[in-house]
Amino acid sequence: MFEGGAYGVGVTVNTLEPMPWDDVSWADVPLPPGVEVHPTRLGELMPVGARTQAERAAELQRVSVVEGQLAAYRAEIVAAMARASADTDDRQPGSAGAASPDWAPDQGDEPLPGVSEFFPDELALTLNCSRAAATTLAEVSLTLVERLPSAWAALADGKLDWPRARALATELGWPARNTEPVVIAEVEAAVLPGAMELSVKRLRALVARELISRDAAAAERRRKRAERAADVIVHGLGDGMAELRAVMPAPLAAATRDAVDSYARMAKADGARGTLGQVRVGVLADLVLRPWDTSRPSVTAELTVIAPLDALRPPDLARFMPPADSSTFDLPGSAARSVVADHAPHGGGAAPVGEVNGQPITAGHLRELLRQLDALCPGGLQAPAGGRLTIAVVEPGSGELRATVTRAELERLVRRGCPDHPRSVCECPLLDRPEAVDRYRPTPAQYRFARTRDRTCRHPGCDNRAAWADLDHVIPHSRGGPTDCANLCCLCRRHHRLKTHADGWRFVLLPDGMLSVTTPTGVTRTTRPPGMSAPNDPDPPAPPRANDDPPPF
Repeated sequence: MFEGGAYGVGVTVNTLEPMPWDDVSWADVPLPPGVEVHPTRLGELMPVGARTQAERAAELQRVSVVEGQLAAYRAEIVAAMARASADTDDRQPGSAGAASPDWAPDQGDEPLPGVSEFFPDELALTLNCSRAAATTLAEVSLTLVERLPSAWAALADGKLDWPRARALATELGWPARNTEPVVIAEVEAAVLPGAMELSVKRLRALVARELISRDAAAAERRRKRAERAADVIVHGLGDGMAELRAVMPAPLAAATRDAVDSYARMAKADGARGTLGQVRVGVLADLVLRPWDTSRPSVTAELTVIAPLDALRPPDLARFMPPADSSTFDLPGSAARSVVADHAPHGGGAAPVGEVNGQPITAGHLRELLRQLDALCPGGLQAPAGGRLTIAVVEPGSGELRATVTRAELERLVRRGCPDHPRSVCECPLLDRPEAVDRYRPTPAQYRFARTRDRTCRHPGCDNRAAWADLDHVIPHSRGGPTDCANLCCLCRRHHRLKTHADGWRFVLLPDGMLSVTTPTGVTRTTRPPGMSAPNDPDPPAPPRANDDPPPF
């Protein structure tokens, strides 16, 4: 068949897919009440209840083996994707659009050398995880596939589990970046045979000892990297509490804890109320904030009040209209509704006339809003000293932001009322979204509206505060994009750079604030402004226009 003794090899590429289940034929099959169609579950094919306890334990071990094999396959895929995303197209340091030297990693300290700085963002959207988790996965995957082939093979063959493979890659990745490959191979050969007999913690300690015994400089690299990781971080815990975590050198941490504890015990001895832990927290806050020191600039507080539109309609607006010669008005002394948090929709009465983009925000709404603010506390709710108070009016049900207004603007609008109907109740809108402007720079009102709507960077998975973000034209202004809130969204500087300079990404902002981001490989994630509910029955995506390019665009 083949002349000269040659032979041919056929390769078939298969795709890892779950078992199909959404057969349209089920749509016409009547089902008993309470019965639903779902994918075939492994527990239905291999019933757990039919197994003995020993069989379940054996099956659990087999699950661990399969998980390791899938992890090896995933590492191979991630490593291939990373190498296909080279850094050759990234903006070089010093050029327009490059990362600031103050924020860029030091030379030789990049987590993924040779890989595009935006690859972790693409991987994060693909896996629907955080950028930090995607960066770690890419770093571990590249280390396993390229530097620890024996460990990767053991993982793929079911002889090593994922937690221990990840531990090996973590200890022999960045800490051993400048170590000769032959030394890495020696360490791998020394620890791999007994890796499954050790806990993950002991395995990492063993790998570190073996590496340092062969490469003393690795210990200094580990110490310097740990020092650069120093930071102060806040994690929300819910129930009005948060965790303040400081990563610092061990001697400094011990001294700080001892000082806080000593001051707290002294305060407790002097009669301070609360548990010792609560007093420690108070001591720490006082030492950092120093409320007695008036020589330092004060912290600026920003307060945002969320007011659903349907919570601002009194039962009978006409009864409480001020007389023509009066600048004041009286409203019934009903219990004030708190407007410092989102409300569930209330009953609504008759729908107002002339609806455009939802209910119009009328003079009656604004008067009721001011009444509720005044009822919250003596003197009415005001901006904090040196800070700002923003009132956000949202659509009931959906939570879509309709307008923002300051206390002073609200009082001015209430005093003025409707200029066309000063003596009667009307449905004329007095407040709405900021108008578009014919210039590049957004107006202060547009900044306030967009930052109130977005609250954080709108890139999927990013929670950098909107106050630190850029207000970006989703359709670039240079390409005809209007300076309108329907075309503006908050992006942190990194994701602003990604949108502007990384090839193949697509951002689409809908008028209600929903943002869709599509990666160069065609994965799309959608973010909604905080507080905005998902539609109960979303419409299917529209088919692409004829002039739309397929991914990667």
